[in-house]
Amino acid sequence: MSNKSEKKYRKIKKSHIWNSIVEFILFSIVSAFVVEYGLYLFGSYIIDTKIAAEYEKIHYMSKLYERSLAEEDENIFFLLLDEGRDFLITDQNGNIVRSNGVDTRGAESGSVHLPGQDAPVLVYRDGKRGFIHPAKGRLTLDYPAFFRWMSSDEDLEEKETEDIADRNIRLINLPVWISIDLGQEGAFVGKAVFSTDKRDVTMFTTLVISLIALLGIILCTILFAGIRNFVRQKRMVSLFFTDVVTDGHNHTWLLVKGERMLRKKCSAKNRFALINLQFVNYSTFCICHSVKDGEKVLCTIYRQINGLLKRDEMVAHLGSGEFGIILKYMDDASLRTRLGGLIGELEALDTAHKFYFRAGVVMIDRLTDKNGNPVQRKEIDLDTAGNNAVAARLSLGSGEESGIAFFDDKMVKEQQWIDQVQERQQTALEKEEFVVYYQPKYDPKTDTLRGAEALIRWNYPNLGLISPGRFIPIFERNGFITEIDHYMIRHVAADQKTWLDQGKNCVPVSVNVSRAHFIESDLAEQIRDMVDEIGTPHEYIEIELTESAFFDDKKAMLHTISKLKEYGFAVSMDDFGSGYSSLNSLKDLPLDVLKLDAEFFRGENAGRRGEIVVAEAIRLGKKLNMRIVAEGVEVRDQVDFLADEGCDMIQGFIFAKPMPKDDFEKRMGAPAPQPAVPEA
Repeated sequence: MSNKSEKKYRKIKKSHIWNSIVEFILFSIVSAFVVEYGLYLFGSYIIDTKIAAEYEKIHYMSKLYERSLAEEDENIFFLLLDEGRDFLITDQNGNIVRSNGVDTRGAESGSVHLPGQDAPVLVYRDGKRGFIHPAKGRLTLDYPAFFRWMSSDEDLEEKETEDIADRNIRLINLPVWISIDLGQEGAFVGKAVFSTDKRDVTMFTTLVISLIALLGIILCTILFAGIRNFVRQKRMVSLFFTDVVTDGHNHTWLLVKGERMLRKKCSAKNRFALINLQFVNYSTFCICHSVKDGEKVLCTIYRQINGLLKRDEMVAHLGSGEFGIILKYMDDASLRTRLGGLIGELEALDTAHKFYFRAGVVMIDRLTDKNGNPVQRKEIDLDTAGNNAVAARLSLGSGEESGIAFFDDKMVKEQQWIDQVQERQQTALEKEEFVVYYQPKYDPKTDTLRGAEALIRWNYPNLGLISPGRFIPIFERNGFITEIDHYMIRHVAADQKTWLDQGKNCVPVSVNVSRAHFIESDLAEQIRDMVDEIGTPHEYIEIELTESAFFDDKKAMLHTISKLKEYGFAVSMDDFGSGYSSLNSLKDLPLDVLKLDAEFFRGENAGRRGEIVVAEAIRLGKKLNMRIVAEGVEVRDQVDFLADEGCDMIQGFIFAKPMPKDDFEKRMGAPAPQPAVPEA
């Protein structure tokens, strides 16, 4: 999965528990190896030490035998018998020539290294009690066989070969046969006995058991820690997926579990829809009551939705008043009906309050092969689908009534266009793909050119000229509009400077400055420096602000306007009358120009009532020493009316549409053209 939530979930899920499991397994293996190898070394050391002492005695006996042969003294041989040790003498062919006791040698033999001996010693395993045997150059005790023998009643009398009355110690004798080479005389083979008492064996056994118990305790501790980490990890996963407000599932859970559910093979046959559901008046409810009461309502909404879900359907609280829902559906109509019913139930949750809900829907249809059979979904991105669902919901507008909107191809194309614009905007600025158009402003009494407004067009490669309505709102949202403001001011100033140098009859040109620009306290200085760098007189540049900008920070606005006027720039208010105009704006701000919005001349009340409002607005502006511009004028009767009322300039299709720089240049000094639009 590509989203970050899945990666974080996997990181939390695999942490701790797997470390503990690996530690437990590794420690178990190492512990078993250490115990086994330690016992092997310890036992070998004890056996080697005692058998080495036995070797010295047998070696002494072999020397006595050699002496008896050299001196042909039979009495010396009898001394060997007095030793009370079983032995035998073989010739060079291995045949026994003399012996004392029973030959219990086994078939297994090998050379071993004993402490204090430079050369290896040949050792035979005892055929009856062969718990000690040669292996890999050392004497080794067969622990499993030895402990089985010790715990059985078998051969009991041989286990207790000696009793010491005052200590009552039971000796255990483990034999092994040592062969000493006598050269041409053959070999002297003596029975060496590893002797220990049962108490020593018990102590050794206790030590081994204690060591194993200690290791067991350590292993149990590690295992317990692993289990504890496993439980802790489960709790972490639960917290990772839990919404703190509703105590239900959160956005991350919906993304992770939702994508996994949609990828399942059994889900391939079903259609799903991702819904972004907004409790529209949540913020208002919290303001009127409290955040705590608002959260209680969210809990109720979550439980209500959750209670209406079917198998493989999900709901999660996304934050604030939003919920994410995954529903199965058969067709668009049934889904719309079900959503409408769901919203209806939610609206009726509280009879004392009227709740409204809006839903944005993204369809996740089945995937099929060429035969029309459903195939498993492998690539699902619920994060993107969620954003699309939000976009669909936002398309319902800013009202408070309930509604449902489905994300469609038009929205996809719109989003693609937004992405395309944002990817291209910087390159377009650098390559000067933005083109300045000018719309003239004429004196309605004399039909002479009195000014112009600079408007922007985008000469987009392969698409041609694009109107500002398709990209300016995008720039306003992403903040790039400030770069456009700078671009327009520089280009207009440069055009004005060129025309002045050519002796043209220049008129002031207004340039729109975005409201986003007014958060910068040095805006006036920026404009001054840009114009001065080009060398254009300030009176030829008019800064135009929209009426909505005056409702932001009025103090900052007043400061900027005062500075602009101080530097010699005229300042105008654009679109006056497009919204709910504030007369306080006219009272508080020292504006030079007031532009009447085209809406004054349209609509049902554009007759006598409209004329009264326009006339009074013109008189008010005049009394405040402001020049009046009427924009959007389309018929001659409107021109005559505005001229009679004292309007200073008219900007509209009646005289000219926005035009390229070269066409506008031709308008300078020329009479106004005949009306382009028939009279009303």
